[in-house]
Amino acid sequence: MSDKFESLDANKKTALESTLYRGRALVGRIAEELRKKKPEHFVDAGSLADFHASLEHAADVLEQKTSKSCRRGAVSGTGN
Repeated sequence: MSDKFESLDANKKTALESTLYRGRALVGRIAEELRKKKPEHFVDAGSLADFHASLEHAADVLEQKTSKSCRRGAVSGTGN
């Protein structure tokens, strides 16, 4: 694991791990639903591209928030 993660206190580690677990579960559910779809369900390429862009944006936001949380803990020196 990264040094940033290791420097966090137990509560922050638990919160981050929980967020990642929920995110992975959501991705799994989305992937399962997409596997059930037939190619003809994806006739609107524009909507699919918008959906993909939204997922990429959400991933970037989560990464930024996680990085900011890690930096705050490292800057304060307390990990809180």
